[in-house]
Amino acid sequence: MAKKESVIYPYIPNSVPEIKEEMLKEIGIKEAETLYGEIPNNLRFKRKLNLPKPILAEWELKRHVMDILGKNKTCEENLNFLGGGCWQHYVPAVCDEIASRSEFLTAYAGEVYPDLGKYQAFFEFQSEIGELVGMDVVSLPTYSWGCAAGNAVRMASRMTARNEVLLPETISPERLAIIRTFCKSAVRKARIDVRLISYDSKTGLLDLESLENEISSKTAAVYIENPSYLGFIESQSERISKIAHDNGAMSIVGVDPISLGVVAPPADYGADIVVGTAQTLGIHMNCGGGGIGFIASRDEEKYVAEYPSLLISISNTVQEGEYGFGICAYQRTSYASRDKAKDWVGTTTGLWTIVAAVYMALMGPCGFKEIGQTIIQKAHYAIKLLSEIGGISLPFSSNSFKEFIVNFDGAGMSVTDVNKALLSHSIHGGKDISREFPELGNSALYCITEIHSRQDIENLVSALKEILK
Repeated sequence: MAKKESVIYPYIPNSVPEIKEEMLKEIGIKEAETLYGEIPNNLRFKRKLNLPKPILAEWELKRHVMDILGKNKTCEENLNFLGGGCWQHYVPAVCDEIASRSEFLTAYAGEVYPDLGKYQAFFEFQSEIGELVGMDVVSLPTYSWGCAAGNAVRMASRMTARNEVLLPETISPERLAIIRTFCKSAVRKARIDVRLISYDSKTGLLDLESLENEISSKTAAVYIENPSYLGFIESQSERISKIAHDNGAMSIVGVDPISLGVVAPPADYGADIVVGTAQTLGIHMNCGGGGIGFIASRDEEKYVAEYPSLLISISNTVQEGEYGFGICAYQRTSYASRDKAKDWVGTTTGLWTIVAAVYMALMGPCGFKEIGQTIIQKAHYAIKLLSEIGGISLPFSSNSFKEFIVNFDGAGMSVTDVNKALLSHSIHGGKDISREFPELGNSALYCITEIHSRQDIENLVSALKEILK
């Protein structure tokens, strides 16, 4: 019987049979099946994968992949009004240029020996975020805003020796899920209970009476977001912090830093810990990436000792007039203390840290003020025009920054149908939040940023008028 010919995949490393045999021989086994012996039989896939034959020619493979990608409706070739956690802001060319430099792209993580300026870039990121939020200490970022918020809640729980956190019902469902996960796996034996506080149905703002009724001696922290997930600016933030402090709890505030050119920094209204995202700071939207979350606080030992993540500091060197950058308070991390640490260092996003640092340095204080004013003016122009369309209503009366809710109950169409119709006009409509917030009816979350021109907004309005007529 002729030996079955093996297929060699030129784009899969070590797929040549002879190389496979050599590798198995090197580790002292005869077949790859032995490597999977520890996997329980009931968890193993019992049949062959139904895979197509390999495309061996590189040009054919590229064309095949490009055909698949061509089915996407991207935000470059379509007008985009989506937001809700991943936002389309303009990315200056210098951000991409710096990100592609080899000293950063290939060495954005690791110890001092591959440091070709990255530690200084990390330090600059920390300094810039600190200036924006009004805090002294900023961690190296973790994977996302949700992860940062989850870590901050755990910090507050350890610092207050309490096991409850209060959050607004208007929080992002995704972030809420992440925070719940962090609270279920708290390092201390007692889990952290997550309780939601209702909001005013007319303004969307946190219901202060509900907060005062719910807060207790068990509450470790009150967490709010400003601007909120639903877009409005939480004008009661100072009173919320006071209520938390009066009850011995901490105030944690989540922010989108691109708003801080026009919105007061959280430190000014009593925040003890600030978290947020830096995806809006020069980082492209990515499928499964581009997220980046930071934690910030005052420069006090009781806070710094509870940070799970790495911190970069600056110091003099043996050379007069020279400065060095490196990890500080390393002993508190799980890298140093392992299972005896208070918490665990999670995934960091080193390359995005550097990109965000470049963006903030490029913008400067005046740039942040200008972009904040531009966004808020354009958003309110869109709100005005949309509110004049028959069948559309905007349920909340509070001031919004860049996102706002549009309700279609009066139009007799679902958000899904509206968005499908908008695609025929090459427009991505707002994020459907009908399932996330059923009490808001048939609603979508729309987002306006500096990339939207007056004509873009008017094109959206014209398209909706045609669809809803």
